[in-house]
Amino acid sequence: MFLQPKNTKQFKKTRKGKICKLEFKANILQFGVIGMKAATSGIITARQIEAARKAITRKIKRKGKVWIRVFPDLPITAKPREARMGKGKGSISLWAARIKGGTVLFEVCGVKENVASLALKLGGDKLPVKTSVFN
Repeated sequence: MFLQPKNTKQFKKTRKGKICKLEFKANILQFGVIGMKAATSGIITARQIEAARKAITRKIKRKGKVWIRVFPDLPITAKPREARMGKGKGSISLWAARIKGGTVLFEVCGVKENVASLALKLGGDKLPVKTSVFN
């Protein structure tokens, strides 16, 4: 099961909006020793977050702890294929997160730093934004 909000009644079908270039609030480590930071801004879906998380946990062989610092709370809608124009906005098809450049995406602790950096690089390859590993 992918990440998504529990109470979705409060979420209307929102617009994706513009994404700012840089993040200055969530750009430092809170929990782990080493982290992965987004270098560019973009939209990351819940499936991509889960794929990166799985890659990281497999690489560290389920030792240590992994924190996910982003949550997909942006509903993305889609209309059925070959539907005619009009008739309103489509139904919610997936959940995504807006990511600004500099946002910490994942944090890891409890494993060696070289293993953790390799795992975070592997997880960053699963994401559509450019990422960097830091501590």
